[in-house]
Amino acid sequence: MEQLKDKTVLVTGACGTVGAELVRQLVDSPAAHVVCIDNNETELFFQVEHYRPTKKVSGHLADVRDREALSLRMRGVDIVLHAAALKHVGLCEDSPAQAIATNIQGTQNVIDAAQQNGVERVIFTSSDKAVNPTNVMGTSKLMGERLMTAAAETTANGLDTQARCNGTIFASTRFGNVLGSRGSVVPLFRRQIEAGGPITLTDRQMTRFIMTLEEAVRLVLESVWIAQGGEVMITKMPVARIEDIADVMRDMLAPGREIEVTEIGAKPGEKIYEELMNDEEVRRAWEYAEFFVTLSAFADPNAPAYAHLADGPRLDRPYKSSVEPAMSRAELAVYFDEKEVLG
Repeated sequence: MEQLKDKTVLVTGACGTVGAELVRQLVDSPAAHVVCIDNNETELFFQVEHYRPTKKVSGHLADVRDREALSLRMRGVDIVLHAAALKHVGLCEDSPAQAIATNIQGTQNVIDAAQQNGVERVIFTSSDKAVNPTNVMGTSKLMGERLMTAAAETTANGLDTQARCNGTIFASTRFGNVLGSRGSVVPLFRRQIEAGGPITLTDRQMTRFIMTLEEAVRLVLESVWIAQGGEVMITKMPVARIEDIADVMRDMLAPGREIEVTEIGAKPGEKIYEELMNDEEVRRAWEYAEFFVTLSAFADPNAPAYAHLADGPRLDRPYKSSVEPAMSRAELAVYFDEKEVLG
């Protein structure tokens, strides 16, 4: 966090679950200024008012679909954390054109604005659904990663990334389900438990990578300084069965109560298991600190920029929630308690 000293950091989607936590941790960091971008007028107003006493937060009403607005707000910005996106699988399936406009064209707009303003670093927050995608949301996130990699390959002045001259560093951080976020099952299960049930599961065999919001955002901030250009940095995450999450939440929130758990079938585009790295990516991936770092297919792993990976362990299998050992219910209960997932 000390590397943020005197830096101006812009967060897109600043009022979303991940964006808001990014802002909170940045305010507590040595960063000089935090620029919040969101298209949610009411939430943005309250966010700026909340941090007004710190005198280090400004908020601007803008949409990532508006390249000119982004370019205007990136003046003087050192680091961009791009968290704005449409994230709900079902809604993106229903309205794919909207997912394209926000998740793909919006990401390209962020890239263009960053290059125009000479931003130092841009980190795109991706999703496990970008790996072998089976739905519109995952496909749009994969395209976002590819756009970041393409931007890293050639800087605004046309130089190759390995010979960059004051060019912007573009990279992605990929992580799984953030417990408690608006797109996770935790708030849904909580509402169902409070209503007396039933708790609805799409499939009892479903597994997911999980992480708390605070952990996910901390790793996003760490990835800012690991990035050298074009990488996808994949966070190491524990695995849980969705059925176990439902049972643990029922036992913790309504001990002794008989609340039914029912299976309703998978939703359109929904996977039974999630992947954070596929077979093809394993060939160009290294383990580094709390990440698996996957280099661009165009990158030279022997280049000086990637010297920090040279001694790191190589992977021998893809990173899938169906392969990695899942936490037991007892371990999951301890995890929920220690991380204060349920408050």
